[in-house]
Order: sequence, then structure tokens, then C-alpha cells
Amino acid sequence: MPNEIKNVSVIGIGFLGRIITERTAEYNYNVRIFDINPEGLEKFARSLTRKKKRKNLFGEVSYHTNLSEAVADADLIIEAVPEKLELKKEVFSKIDKAAPSHAIIATNSSSIPVSKIEDAVERKEKVLNIHFYIPKTTPMVDIMRGSKTSDDTFKKGKNWIESLELTPLEVKKECLGFVFNRIWRAIKKECLKIWAGGYADIETVENAWKIFTGMGIGPFKLMDAVGLDVVYDIEMSYYNESGDPKDTPPQALKDMVDRGELGIKSGKGFFKY
Repeated sequence: MPNEIKNVSVIGIGFLGRIITERTAEYNYNVRIFDINPEGLEKFARSLTRKKKRKNLFGEVSYHTNLSEAVADADLIIEAVPEKLELKKEVFSKIDKAAPSHAIIATNSSSIPVSKIEDAVERKEKVLNIHFYIPKTTPMVDIMRGSKTSDDTFKKGKNWIESLELTPLEVKKECLGFVFNRIWRAIKKECLKIWAGGYADIETVENAWKIFTGMGIGPFKLMDAVGLDVVYDIEMSYYNESGDPKDTPPQALKDMVDRGELGIKSGKGFFKY
């Protein structure tokens, strides 16, 4: 059994899937990327090629539409598909059947504990939550065990995060939303309520956040970057867990998603791009 992580597979090239791939390649890991959309893979490949010319990307990056090929020699696999529990279970099951027996399977879920996914795999001792943020502005990663995750698996995952020069945020006891994402969720929830309730305009909230934190980006632009469909699915995960009507995302957000106003990727969200 390999003692270290060398080959990493990323499943899904959404906003965070792309970030994980780029950061991992920069730190001399080989990365295999899987997505069901070949056009999306080609577009990302062109973007990464341009970035390689400006940055020092060392690792080999390959692109796949066949999941078995993408995980064939993986030591660590990070699932970054949409925030839907049944979809994640389906993907975990397929990965489990195709990946080498030593491979760790992690979910980049923004809210779902891996314990809710682990029944889909045989290797329950080799699963983790590894949730990324944006390394440039928030160089940290949530890491949390499943119900049967081994100490060895957790240590390897934590060491890998540190090897990317990111700070692991260790969750001691399972909770929905993990560490910082739980804090960010409270901020995001209140921002959406202020907007949907008409209490203040988006620009006012953006300015307040930027003045308070010193960050160059506000919560609404950050939600646009993540994708409003993803934001909505995450909010629904919290609501489905609690059953509390107060956790229901605003209808106004659902209306935007239904209109295809998904943020940067669609050209329009809270802002136009």
C-alpha cells in the first residue's frame, strides 16, 4: 500500500473542482480530471494551459470523460459534483468499484457530512470530507471524518492539505457545514434575507462586508462565483437537515436559478458579467 499521495483525481470541474485541480498541479501532484461534459473539459484545458505559462505548474494534468480511467491509479479522489446527496452516493459507489483499493475517497461537499455518503462504498475507513475554499483569499480547507474513517486516512488527508500550503480546519465532532463554512453559511443566509426582504440593496451589503473584513469581494459576488444553483442546493441541504422553515432559502433565489441566472458562469446573477 502506498504511504503517500502522488496521484489525485478530481471528479467534476465546477468552480471548486477547477480550483482544486489548479492548486494540486501547482504543488507537483499528478491530476486526472473527470467530467461528463467534454466541451467543458476542453475549455478548462485551454484555460489551464494559459495559466501554466504564467505560473509554475509542475504536475501532469490529464482530462477524462471515462470515470474508470480517471481514477485508475489514484491515491486520493476528490468528488466535486453538485450538492445533491443521491448524486454523490451514486458517484462514490462508481468510484469505489473502479479505484485502487488503497485510494482515499473524499467529498468536497460544502455541507453534507461524508457519513451520509459512506454507505455507498465498501472502503468506509478510507473516506473523508475535504472541503476547499478559495486559496488566494481563504487558504484553508475543512477536513472531517466519516463514522469509520481510520486515523491513517485522516492523517494522510491532513498532510496532503498541508503540502498544498493550506491550513487544515479539523472538525473534532461531526456537524453540518464543518468549520468556516458553517460560519460563512450564517453570513450568507442573513445576506440573502436582507436582499430578498428588501431591507437594503446588494451594493450596501457588499460595501459593509468589504469595509469590515478588508476583502476585495463581497458575499453576493462570492455567491455569483460559486454559482447560484450551487448556493441554492447548499441552502436546501441545511433546510432538509433541520426541517426549520427559517432555513428555507428565499423564493427570490429559487426564481433566479429557474431563470438561469446562475452567476458568473451564465453571465448574470446578482451582478452582470
